[in-house]
Amino acid sequence: MSFAYPLFLWALTVLAIPVIIHLFNFRRTTRILFSNTRLLQQVRQETTRKRKLKQYLVLASRLLFLFFLVIAFAQPFLPATEQITPGREVTLYLDNSYSMTSSVGEQVRALDAGLTFAREVASLFPADTRYKLITNDFAPFSNNYKTKSELLDLLTQVRQSPVSRTYREVRDRSAASNNELFWISDFQKSTLELEGSPVDSAQSLHLVALPLEQASNVFIDSVYLEDPFIVGGQRNTLHVRVRNNGIRPREGIVIKLTINDVQSGTASVDMGPNAVSVVTFDLAQGLRGMNRLVISFTDFPVSFDNLFYLTLNFSGKIQVAEVRNGTNFIEKVFGNTSLFSFRSFSPGNVDLGILAQSDLVILNGIDHPDVGLTTTVKEYQDGPGTVLIIPPPNGSLGELRALTGQLSLTPVEDGGMQELEKPDFKNPFFENVFEEQSASMAMPRAKPVVSWGSDRSALLTFKDGTPFLSRSGNTYVLAAPLDNAWSDFQNHAIFVPVMYRMAASGHRVSQKPYYLLSERIATLQMDSLAGEAPVTLSGKQEVIPAQRRNGDRVILEIPRYFVDPGFYVARIQSDTLGLIAFDMDKRESLLEQWSGEEVKAHLGGGDNISVFRPAAEGSFSNEIKERYLGRQLWKYALIAALIFLLAEVLLIRFLK
Repeated sequence: MSFAYPLFLWALTVLAIPVIIHLFNFRRTTRILFSNTRLLQQVRQETTRKRKLKQYLVLASRLLFLFFLVIAFAQPFLPATEQITPGREVTLYLDNSYSMTSSVGEQVRALDAGLTFAREVASLFPADTRYKLITNDFAPFSNNYKTKSELLDLLTQVRQSPVSRTYREVRDRSAASNNELFWISDFQKSTLELEGSPVDSAQSLHLVALPLEQASNVFIDSVYLEDPFIVGGQRNTLHVRVRNNGIRPREGIVIKLTINDVQSGTASVDMGPNAVSVVTFDLAQGLRGMNRLVISFTDFPVSFDNLFYLTLNFSGKIQVAEVRNGTNFIEKVFGNTSLFSFRSFSPGNVDLGILAQSDLVILNGIDHPDVGLTTTVKEYQDGPGTVLIIPPPNGSLGELRALTGQLSLTPVEDGGMQELEKPDFKNPFFENVFEEQSASMAMPRAKPVVSWGSDRSALLTFKDGTPFLSRSGNTYVLAAPLDNAWSDFQNHAIFVPVMYRMAASGHRVSQKPYYLLSERIATLQMDSLAGEAPVTLSGKQEVIPAQRRNGDRVILEIPRYFVDPGFYVARIQSDTLGLIAFDMDKRESLLEQWSGEEVKAHLGGGDNISVFRPAAEGSFSNEIKERYLGRQLWKYALIAALIFLLAEVLLIRFLK
């Protein structure tokens, strides 16, 4: 124990005053004469004994009162475990992700508690201390150190951020700060990613864990269409995966679907602990253009993820062009005029302009294409275009060999008719193609006329493992012609969905209904451009994201630091390119936490890592003051002095 003002201890000499008073009785005694004092002597002896006891107790009370009063003025304290030095630089990381809107007790948001703790830290250090404030946005103000007043002003501007940060990201951001780092967070297991992230021994890390109230959280895990073709606004079904991330069951959760601000359907779902349920909504025919869909429900107390946004951008028809020198099976497949715009040309009469604007170009049985056709297809292929090459019966591709990418085609002589192997149902190419994945499924047969060796990534293979249908980049190649003499693939049930998949993969309009803010890029088609004007996203905010152009597509870097979940219209000046929906990262809805001790153990448990346990505002303030200012004891000394003063009064008053 130490004293802030040790010179006051000289005042302890006043303890001699009550001792002197009690040793010498300065009152004059009065003599009274009695005829017989025998009885009085007995009374006097008995009374004197009690009076001496009272005097000793009063003396002790006075001595202790004066002692603790002097000690209170000397201000005793227990020394701080960590010393504050002048000119210190302190870094504060405040987690302002959406999970910090959850309660930490008594209806106090975790973010509000974190702001209070940050202000407590700022009030602790000397006036010349410099502060750096880091939030999940990694805003420009986090690059420089601020004064105390500037820090307090920045704390008033902190808002929720849709961005989650890992420990490694924050550590790298604060790498130049080698003094003090206060980490104020709820320490979510799903986003923190502690593995392989040691703490720099030169940095003192102080963990301030905010324990959230234990509650079940219901959120939308994912949404998908039963039929991925949304061209033309055909009837479809929307599947919504709802997840209960909690230890108690949830019953009667009402899920609502709103389309263009009009409620379209509702569904009720019951879920057990840590369970997933799927609800479906029928999408009626007639939806055209750009449509805003919102899935909503009520979940308390965690409500930041009760809305899910997605779009249905019904585009025009898929453009398919065929250069044919063979059968017309392709034309029959793409005869659905509500989905496809199909054009077929002979090798000597090709509209090269239509080919360049198509989503899928099919070269069917062409053995000796002219230079113009080869050049046009090559340029189209180097862009975003998709090409399907079907060999002629003689297996001679001529100049088309240059279009097959890494697939080196060689003719096959006297290849016998072979049955195809079952498709790999886990391949994304066949996703949602088969209702039943039967091992006894009958497969077509074909006689190969070309071969390109082993291809483990082939979409379809023969029984002997040689490829029948492969993809190299944006080019598909078949091993046999679509002719009854060479294959019955064109007559099999699998033929139509395979061709549709090829057309969909080349469709130039992005059909993705939503993007998570944790993703990196979004792709849009540009029909017409006004010079080099940039694409602007307009919604809750208006931003110009980083972007680059590839042919008639623009690839946008998702500006996750500047946009909130919701709908954004992509425009180039006055032209509208499309509607985009952004949703927060689903990891943010997983509220399982690390404790401060667990985080310290994962980070190596060094002496430079300390853990604060702020169960409430007052306890955090007291703990941080004790750690840096020491524990002040003068209050206890003053209370003790008052207690002994009261004891003296009571002794004099009531002890006879």
